[in-house]
Amino acid sequence: MDMKQIKSLLSDFDASGLSKLKITQEAFSIELEKNTGVVMAPMMAAQVAAPAAMHSDIAAVSNAASAVTGDAILSPMVGTFYSAPSPDSAPFVKAGDRVKKGQVIAVLEAMKIMNELEAEFDCKIISVLISDGQAVEYDMPLFAVEKL
Repeated sequence: MDMKQIKSLLSDFDASGLSKLKITQEAFSIELEKNTGVVMAPMMAAQVAAPAAMHSDIAAVSNAASAVTGDAILSPMVGTFYSAPSPDSAPFVKAGDRVKKGQVIAVLEAMKIMNELEAEFDCKIISVLISDGQAVEYDMPLFAVEKL
């Protein structure tokens, strides 16, 4: 079997109702198995419940953040906000800190990738609008700032 045939086989197997497949041809052998059973049910329930809870958290923060007047640093992506590089570390910035352009001010996790958020301009942090570990949306205000 060549790679094109294997890819086609994987696609067909994925679309089928089969849970196991074993093929042996001369010196070639492949065995495929899907994860099925009771283990999937709790995972699916957790995945369905999480977005609803996340949506209400995002809505609450969006409403609070919409009251911000003046300059703000916005989220460049959808993800999870972290104010420090690790749980036991001090936050990158806090209210009252002066920040230089390019300085790391937070970490945004998206698809298991940690992205450092840098200040786009010199500013003073007036307040941090998001709690640590909270879900954020694109263009959501994260920090109320005063440009310097």
